[in-house]
Amino acid sequence: MNVESLREYCLMKKRVTESFPFGEDTLVFKVDGKIFALANLDGELSINLKCDPGYAIEIREHYQAVTPGYHMNKKHWNTVYIDGSIPDNEIFKWIDHSYELVSGPNNK
Repeated sequence: MNVESLREYCLMKKRVTESFPFGEDTLVFKVDGKIFALANLDGELSINLKCDPGYAIEIREHYQAVTPGYHMNKKHWNTVYIDGSIPDNEIFKWIDHSYELVSGPNNK
């Protein structure tokens, strides 16, 4: 997986915009003006995703490449390092989860 596949997947969702409000190294995806994903473009590719607190812990325990959200609320955000150790479909599932948490479950 690369940044373009992440970007395309996020942008295919309804009402999603992209911007660089924190500088050129952080690509931010919002739905209805609320952040659901942030991609780090400097160095190792990673993405911060919002997550249900219990599910966040479960994912972190299962995947070494998932850590508490960098520069985010550690209870509600995970940082996912895109290093090839996690299947793409899992990452896409977590993007969906983050999007739904921010936009509501009926807004896919």
